[in-house]
Amino acid sequence: MDLKNQIDPNKLPAHVAVIMDGNGRWAQQRGKERVFGHQNAIDAVRATIEAAAEVGVRYLTLYAFSTENWDRPKNEVDTLMELLVNAIRNETEALNKNGVQLRAIGDLKSLPDECYASLMEAVELTKHNTKLTVIISLSYSSRWELTKAMTQIAQKVKNGLIEPEEITQQSIIDELETASYPDPDLLIRTSGEMRISNFLLWQIAYAELYFTPLLWPDFRKDHFYEALLDYQKRNRRFGKV
Repeated sequence: MDLKNQIDPNKLPAHVAVIMDGNGRWAQQRGKERVFGHQNAIDAVRATIEAAAEVGVRYLTLYAFSTENWDRPKNEVDTLMELLVNAIRNETEALNKNGVQLRAIGDLKSLPDECYASLMEAVELTKHNTKLTVIISLSYSSRWELTKAMTQIAQKVKNGLIEPEEITQQSIIDELETASYPDPDLLIRTSGEMRISNFLLWQIAYAELYFTPLLWPDFRKDHFYEALLDYQKRNRRFGKV
């Protein structure tokens, strides 16, 4: 029996988040510049989206570019932005064909104008799709997100819209970039690094974590299925007995 058919459709995570790590090392292992790894990561993104849609995952969040990534060499950042624009334009038709809705979180206005425009166009063109929602995290970090949320809550207090003692966990959730989505059930990180890297720190409080040594450009459907099968062996207690 292949891996896909071993998956129990009744025990699927509703939301899977992925830290797509290892592009630079993948390229360096082949004697290439880091941007070569980014160029070859598109196939992994496509395979992961297709796998998630095929098995019935409802939400897939991909960590594509962090606020800290702006500090990388300008050539690498420029190439990443160009790749992003081209990928969005090239994949929108396939997203519609497969019933995939594209959304985005992060400091999106910090993106180059062409990148932002292409992203918003794809979001608009796919907004009626319901099979799978793919959430791209761009110019995002959890500390940035939480700082923004606290600032917005503080402004509400200042304006007399809420009293400090009325602030609840839900008050914070409502100000997060992910307010419209359920928290991830499963977080996958490639490349063998075992850290969260400032990604969805609030939202993954009770997520199951799955680390694989595989570098992101080599990630394919079967690797996604392996993560799901591992998840289905877990006993999720959410702090209870």
